[in-house]
Amino acid sequence: MPHKIVKRVVSSFLKGWNQDCGYKSILILAFPLILSTATWSIQQFVDRMLLLWYSTSSVAASMPAGAINLATMAVFIGTASYVNTFVAQYYGANRLIKIGPSIWQGIYVALAGALLHLILIPLAVPLFSSMGHAPEIRNQEIIYFQTLCLGAFPVIAASSFSSFYSGRGKPWPLLWISFFQTGINLLFDYLLIFGRAGFPEMGIRGAALASVISAYSALACYCILLFRPSYTKVFHLLHGWRFNPTIFRRLIRFGFPAGIQFFMDISGFTVFLLLIGRLGTIALAATTIAFNIGWLALTPMSGIGIAISTLVGQRLGMNKPELAQRSVWSGFHFSGLYMGIIALLFLTVPNIFLSPFLAKASPEDLPLLYPLSRTLLKFVGFYSFFDVVAVVFSAALRGAGDTRFIMWAISILSLSIFIGGSFIILILLQGGIYAAWGIVTAYIILLGLIFLIRFRGGKWKDMRVIETTLS
Repeated sequence: MPHKIVKRVVSSFLKGWNQDCGYKSILILAFPLILSTATWSIQQFVDRMLLLWYSTSSVAASMPAGAINLATMAVFIGTASYVNTFVAQYYGANRLIKIGPSIWQGIYVALAGALLHLILIPLAVPLFSSMGHAPEIRNQEIIYFQTLCLGAFPVIAASSFSSFYSGRGKPWPLLWISFFQTGINLLFDYLLIFGRAGFPEMGIRGAALASVISAYSALACYCILLFRPSYTKVFHLLHGWRFNPTIFRRLIRFGFPAGIQFFMDISGFTVFLLLIGRLGTIALAATTIAFNIGWLALTPMSGIGIAISTLVGQRLGMNKPELAQRSVWSGFHFSGLYMGIIALLFLTVPNIFLSPFLAKASPEDLPLLYPLSRTLLKFVGFYSFFDVVAVVFSAALRGAGDTRFIMWAISILSLSIFIGGSFIILILLQGGIYAAWGIVTAYIILLGLIFLIRFRGGKWKDMRVIETTLS
C-alpha cells in the first residue's frame, strides 16, 4: 500500500511538472524572481543586523521609521508596480507596442511620489515627535525617515521599469540588477554606519544613505538596459514616453486600488509598530527582529506571487483562464511545502534565525531581548502558512485585475482588526506584547481565508485590465 501511494504521488507530480502552467513553468519563472526579491530582504536583514550591532536604539528606530517611509510610498509603488499586469496582458495578447507607453505611465506616478516625499521631509519632526517614543529613538527615527525620502523616485520608478521584464516572463535581468543593488547597499552600509575606509561614522543616517545610493544605482542599470535600439523599436520604449491619458486612466483604475491595498497593509504594520514602541525599546527591538526574520523567510513567496500574477495575466490575455487557474494551484503547492518546512524550523530551532541578529547585541539587553524574540518567532511560525495563502491567491486576483476586492478586504481588516484591535489591546486595555501579537496572527489568518474564498468563486476569470478591442 505505501508503495502504491508513493507511486501515485510521483506520477501526479510528474504530470503537474510537464503541463503548461504547471510546476515547471512556475519554477522557471519564479526562480530568478525569488532570488531577486530575496536580495531586498537580505538588504533589510543585514541593515537591521548592522544597526543592532551599532546600538539597540538604532535598530529599534529603523523599523517604525522605515515602515512609515514605505507606507508613504506604498500607494505609488503599488500603482507603478501594477504596470506588470498591463505588460503581461498586452504581451499575452501580442500587442507589444502598448508595453512602452504603459511603463512610462508608471514613471509619471513615480514623479508624483518623489514630489510628495520632498514635501514630507520637513514634516518628519512634528510627525515623530507625536509618537511618544523615547527621545533617543525619536531623534534617530527622524534622521532615518528624512534620508530615505530622498530615494523615493528611484524606488517607485524601478517598480515600473522592472515590469518590462517580469510582465513578459523574462526575469533574469532583474536578478542581476538586484545583486548589483544589494552589493552597493551592503558595501555602503558597512562604510557609513561604522565609518570605515575614511568615511565618517554616520550610524542610522549612514544606513539610510546606503539605501538611497543603491536605489539610484539600480535605476541607472534599468535605464541602460531598457533603452536599447532593439527594445525601443519593438516595444515603443522611447516613442511611448508621452503622457497617455487612456492608459494612465486604466492604470489608475486598476493600479490605484493595488496601491491603496499596499498602503493599508503597510499602514497596519506601521501603526502596530508605533504602538509596540510604547512598551519600550526591548519590545520594539524584539518585534523588529521577529518581523524581519519572518519577512526574509516569506521572500520566496513574493517571487512566486509575481510569477503567478504574470502567468495569470498572460493566459487571460490569451483568453485561456483554465491555464491561469492551473498556474495558481501549481504555485500554491510549491509555496505551501516550502513554508511548512520553514514554520517547523521557526517552532523547533529558532536559534538558527536569531543568532545572526543577537551575535553582537548589547550584553545588558540580551537577557531580555533573546527570550522575547524567541517567543515572537513562534507566532510567526504559527501564522506563516496563512501568509502564504494570502500571498498566492491575492497574486492571482491581481493578475486578473480584481484589485478593488483586494483593496477593500485589506482596508476593512486592517482598520478593524489590525489597527483597531491593536489600539484596544495596547492602549485601552493596557495589554502586553503577546496579546498584541495575537491580533497580528488573527489578521493574517482571516486575510488568507478571504482571498482563497474569492479565488474559488471564479469571478476573476472574466476580468481584463487591457482594452478588449485593438483600438
